[in-house]
Amino acid sequence: MRAPTFPLPAPSPLLPLPALDGLLVAAIDAAAGPRHLRAVHAVILHFGLHHRCFLVAKLLRGLSHYRVPLHPYPLRLFSLVPSPNPFLWTALIHSALILQPRLPDYHPLRLYSLMRRQWPPSPPLSFTFTALLKSAAADLCLANGLQIHAQSISTGGFDADLFVQNTLISMYVECCDLASAHRVFDGMSIRDAISWTSLTVAYTKTGDLSSAEGLFERSPAKDVVAWTAMVTGYAQNAMPKKALTTFERMREAGVVIDEVALVGAVSAIAQLGAAKHAVWIRDIVDGTGFRQTVVMGSAMVDMFAKCGLIDEARQVFDEMMNRNVYTYSAMIVGLAAHGRAHEAIALFKEMVGKTDVKPNHVTFIGVLTACSHAGMVEVGRYYFHLMKYEYGIVPSPDHYTCMVDLFGRAGLVEEALELVRSMPMEPHGGVWGALLGACRIHVKPEIARIAANHLFELEPDRIGNYVLLSNTYASAGMWDEVSKVRKLMRARGLKKNPSASWTEDKDGSVHEFFAGDGLHPRTHEIKDTLEDLLGKLKLEGYDPVLSSVLYDINDNEKEKLLKGHSEKLALAFGLLTTGAGDTIRIVKNLRICEDCHLVMRLASRAVNREIVVRDNMRFHHFKDGACSCGEFW
Repeated sequence: MRAPTFPLPAPSPLLPLPALDGLLVAAIDAAAGPRHLRAVHAVILHFGLHHRCFLVAKLLRGLSHYRVPLHPYPLRLFSLVPSPNPFLWTALIHSALILQPRLPDYHPLRLYSLMRRQWPPSPPLSFTFTALLKSAAADLCLANGLQIHAQSISTGGFDADLFVQNTLISMYVECCDLASAHRVFDGMSIRDAISWTSLTVAYTKTGDLSSAEGLFERSPAKDVVAWTAMVTGYAQNAMPKKALTTFERMREAGVVIDEVALVGAVSAIAQLGAAKHAVWIRDIVDGTGFRQTVVMGSAMVDMFAKCGLIDEARQVFDEMMNRNVYTYSAMIVGLAAHGRAHEAIALFKEMVGKTDVKPNHVTFIGVLTACSHAGMVEVGRYYFHLMKYEYGIVPSPDHYTCMVDLFGRAGLVEEALELVRSMPMEPHGGVWGALLGACRIHVKPEIARIAANHLFELEPDRIGNYVLLSNTYASAGMWDEVSKVRKLMRARGLKKNPSASWTEDKDGSVHEFFAGDGLHPRTHEIKDTLEDLLGKLKLEGYDPVLSSVLYDINDNEKEKLLKGHSEKLALAFGLLTTGAGDTIRIVKNLRICEDCHLVMRLASRAVNREIVVRDNMRFHHFKDGACSCGEFW
């Protein structure tokens, strides 16, 4: 590694050495690129200061900052120093760490080995080990990390240094060894915010929110990274209420909210589907500088769409200065879910025809979903073909699910089955589930049996599949088969999920209702309001859809069961607790039945209210006696 020496000019007597050192360090710090650094190097050589380790170390760090390849120039610069000290060796190791591509002969570990073998031996520093550990983390090489950890212990107890310990935690986290990371943490006599935050963030990323929460609550110094990790961790692990509670605590603690935390809160509200929360977070976002970023804008579009505020979602979309494929996809998927199929397809055409944004697999899921919800079979075939042959996107099982749903909803159940059988990959539960759902709508018990048998193998504990098969048989009047399915459910210890609906009162509080629910404090008022409403609707021609009850009972009992459906109870509660003209918003965990759909549609005209119902398939906007789904759902 040594280069031959050559004669150099003697130092100038005009400046004292410390002053000259200071000027050279300032020149290195002020350098605007490699050319300036080379010029400083020339001055260093002119004054014969090439052997001064701290000057060369500064140069090495400057060169690595500008990504100057380690070979040959920085290595030659290093080789001119007669006796490199630990600081200079560490600077070289750091340069080898950050420069890409890595040179095998100058890997940080190899340089460390050369450092330890020189004579006299050069002792490592704590910063030597932090660079080496970062190298192991970058390589995702736990074996190297373990060796470096051992070296840090054997060469002077550097494993007790706070910086080394924090880097050890990060290395073990990157190498997916959280148990070792936690052992390092437990052995620390002093911990700073980085120590607590590194481990907290690691647990949130693995989905172990219990461990993350324990660390977070014990942490004496919660920084913005830790707060953000908890907010996003809860949001990403389907714990939206905890995400929002933590976000509010973060604000109350006076922590400056960053964009990532805001996006986490927006995502949590999208999961809840709570319109008043959406309006609340919009005001917070408007007070920050993140309103116009692509990430925040895309998240807001998605949130408003999932909260039933599709016009607000479109307004955010239209106001954005920059949009990417995620923005367009969120808007297209949102429009599709709200039954605005033609608008979704028009937006797709605008994206591919007037912008440089290329659609991805999610974009086409939105387009195909729009076709499915509007019954546009031929249009759906066209876009499925376009995706494959124009954009080179290989259809995934999710795209096939959309096509099976499209054919099935349109009554082409046999063609949907043929499409499933022609798939080049094994269909997943979503594909068979779409087929089974179509069989329930169009009463195809034989095909339903085929789909259900596959689902019972793929998802043996998913109760919804058994219920759909049972309901298909019930619609066909095959009560013996219904009994067999129910017997199978009991044998497997499965219980039907109760029908549940949620709605907000005027204060934004969420109230939950179950089918036949009599537990709400205002049950008597709710039932009286519902009776009055149904009586008014019957005068206008409402006739209960008794086929929505899939039990072998008489008509009077069926009508009584229909009155107890959870979405009807939520509707009556909404009429009781919101002002005249206010939109009533209801979320249901199952598909809305035909009778409830009819009641919602007629009620929207009778009480002059807009009613928005989000079931497990889509949004229904009832207004003036009509529904956005066009009676196709």
